[in-house]
Amino acid sequence: MVAQINRVAFELFGLQIYWYAIIIVSGIAIALWMANREAVRVGLKEDDMTNFILWALPIAIIGARLYYVLFDLGPYLADPIQIFNTRSGGLAIYGGLIAAAIVLIVYTRHHFIDPWLFLDVVAPGVLFAQALGRWGNFMNHEAFGGETTRQFLEGLHLPQFIINNMYIDGAFRQPTFLYESTWSLIGFILLIVLRKKWTFKRGEIFLGYVAWYSFGRFFIEGMRTDSLYLFGGIRVSQMLSLILFVGALTLFYYRRKKNPTVKLYERNQGVNQALL
Repeated sequence: MVAQINRVAFELFGLQIYWYAIIIVSGIAIALWMANREAVRVGLKEDDMTNFILWALPIAIIGARLYYVLFDLGPYLADPIQIFNTRSGGLAIYGGLIAAAIVLIVYTRHHFIDPWLFLDVVAPGVLFAQALGRWGNFMNHEAFGGETTRQFLEGLHLPQFIINNMYIDGAFRQPTFLYESTWSLIGFILLIVLRKKWTFKRGEIFLGYVAWYSFGRFFIEGMRTDSLYLFGGIRVSQMLSLILFVGALTLFYYRRKKNPTVKLYERNQGVNQALL
């Protein structure tokens, strides 16, 4: 019997607290902290970020759940009460991001903030939160790939606790959660480094995030065994990733070459620019 990590971290007053929830909340908190620090450097207020997250977080959770349920309706039609059972997972990142983007558009319009600037500020932190959040899937034994062997996993030089936890449904599985987490973490580092070294126009940091994440997600999604599908056997996340990747590159090109009046993303001078 392969020893695995219990997805329940601890119990509090008889209520089971899952690692999934702890990791997701931690990712959100870190992303907010990063956004607050960067907001001050570009002339926004910390309150802008905090107030936004108070609206965006619950709506993003609803959006993530609805996205997941809509593309896997069968089980929920048979037992509708399970729609509200999110403690074991079943939240789709893309659904959450779409819902949060809608809130962001409304919020920035209401507060007279340039939405492109706002998106640039929050994008790196969101990517880091996604990298961390995939470990919640690891703890839940979900978001895994097809069957593989222990020898293959050992060949990746993975720690034993990861290898053991990838023994799911009677077989070792591809650690697609780790591939996506690593891809997101690399993207986060690149965005932070490039943000310090290059001159960007407003919106380009965000578009870089969208292009980077969607490119990696397209290929990683193809390896997963729990994908949501459209009619005709097309993976929903792969289709959306392709649309987002092409759309981000097209917008980047158009705004850089065709619209020279786009404002620069500028940080306040004389302020310590170290993120961490």
